[in-house]
Amino acid sequence: MNTNINANRATLLISCPERPGIISTVSNFLLEHKANIVHFDQHTTDPLAGIFFMRIEFDMNHFDESFSKLKEDLPEMAREYSMEWKLSGKGERKRMAIFVSKMDHCLLELLWRWKSKELEVDIPLVISNHPDMREVVEGFGIPYHHVPITPDTKAEAEQKSVELLDGKVDFIVLARYMQILSPSFISKFPNRIINIHHSFLPAFVGANPYARAFNRGVKLIGATAHYVTNDLDEGPIIEQDVQRVNHRHTAQDLKIAGRHVERQVLAQAVAWHVENKVIVHGNKTIVF
Repeated sequence: MNTNINANRATLLISCPERPGIISTVSNFLLEHKANIVHFDQHTTDPLAGIFFMRIEFDMNHFDESFSKLKEDLPEMAREYSMEWKLSGKGERKRMAIFVSKMDHCLLELLWRWKSKELEVDIPLVISNHPDMREVVEGFGIPYHHVPITPDTKAEAEQKSVELLDGKVDFIVLARYMQILSPSFISKFPNRIINIHHSFLPAFVGANPYARAFNRGVKLIGATAHYVTNDLDEGPIIEQDVQRVNHRHTAQDLKIAGRHVERQVLAQAVAWHVENKVIVHGNKTIVF
């Protein structure tokens, strides 16, 4: 988690075709703009003909003036190397909306981390298709919007959610939101919707996966956090984890273990997204 970071720190994410001189060019560019590199990570899929990825954190004195000039000059360098880039400066706190249904474990994990300042985001609102979590969410001082959904009102409900989100959020977290989002909704937030689910898929699809896992005698309980795409539960994976279980675990024990893993995996994925540590490449991610 980012704590006690220099107020004059910025982050630059870059992806581009691999070619000689990229690191030197970017380093010199930052030096020319009086930036002091404090963290540097890079990865290439193939040293000869792959895709190059880079994440740099740097500090700048006289931040406002220096950062503005760097941002103005960056597109010229990016064009030369066919770069896709994302630059984030001080004070740019991401705004996170949370969607939730009736299960509260992932929601509460995010709210606790936000309250303790472990998760440096703003939470303008929480949206739910059930009223159950209202008291919990409003207890944190966050607006709660109940948007009920039926098969006949799904389109209208999504439009209502879009109106509530408009101009207020940068990304969305589905904290066990038990609804399938439409392609139209997803297209408004590309690589900006994070979902969490158990890692039994595709073996135990549908209702009561823990009961069926118990009947099969599974030995691992896991969870996967990923970006949402039109392919259900098949978007770019950000984080995964497992917990070993054994014959002594009941179906209820498996469910509890699954909740513990889900909340940790989702919170970690959200933290990496907030800290600009994730680059999406096709249906995979580079996590620095």
